[in-house]
Amino acid sequence: MKRTIRTGCAGFAAALLGLAACSTPPGAQRPASQASCNRACLTQVMTGYLQALQTGNAARLRVTAPVHFTQDQTDRVFGKEGIWSSHVELTGYRFDIIDVRAGVAAALVKVKVDGAPSLMALRLLTQGGRISGVESIVVHSRDEGMIFKIDAIQTLSAAMAYTPTPQQRNSRDEMIAAAAHYPHGLQTGSFEKVDAPFAEDAYRFENGQLMAGPGCTFFKGCEHIKSQKIPTLAKLVFHVAAVDEEQGVVLIRMDFGPGSVFDAPNRPKDQSLSVFEAFKVYGGQIHAVEAFMKTKPAAQPLGWDG
Repeated sequence: MKRTIRTGCAGFAAALLGLAACSTPPGAQRPASQASCNRACLTQVMTGYLQALQTGNAARLRVTAPVHFTQDQTDRVFGKEGIWSSHVELTGYRFDIIDVRAGVAAALVKVKVDGAPSLMALRLLTQGGRISGVESIVVHSRDEGMIFKIDAIQTLSAAMAYTPTPQQRNSRDEMIAAAAHYPHGLQTGSFEKVDAPFAEDAYRFENGQLMAGPGCTFFKGCEHIKSQKIPTLAKLVFHVAAVDEEQGVVLIRMDFGPGSVFDAPNRPKDQSLSVFEAFKVYGGQIHAVEAFMKTKPAAQPLGWDG
């Protein structure tokens, strides 16, 4: 099944360092550094960052030095190491998650790295429109991603592109609570036990592969996201990375823990999955789930959850 994902920003900014920060009451006063960069400003921060990656020149970016930059849970030198040391081409697929209240811009992006199609998930922490931190993963292959149907990722899905009406929108806390049913379900081994609030036609894509929902054929029973069989990942840890209140998207950062990675000849043992997972939430339900993920050493922490 081929995904359709409309080019452009579906509002994806990134994120809070933890659930408490994401749960700020709607009436609470924001720090001036966050309030000074609105949705359009944060979207432009992400655009500027991606364009700088493509040109290989971070010098013109507005930053607060030093920028804390990680790729694949490892500290790197901003503007020089990691993906910055490669030739990057943008492809047109970009799913933005913009968290105005937290001053964070995040995105799931399809790029070419040294000519090879790759998946990149990132979140930019900002202060007054200046980049202060970058968290990212870059997935180059099926060996790295466990699942890698990158050719299916072309345009933003209609479900994720949909803008909820004011009447459909939930509060920030309600959105977080709904999305958190997903990691809690994985921890217990059942979405039904935690009564995850999936809409009837809810689906899940992982690295471009339809893994649950209508039309899923990946394994028996996967066409029903709530009742499908899932592993019990008791050691899964997670935190909220961003909440796009306008577009109804919660971005959750997860380490799935032991038992989450299939064995493969070219894959090291003792691996887990590092995941950026986006949840479309409105009307009290989860309507869509889309994730970019990459294998990692099980003992390696995610970081950025402080």
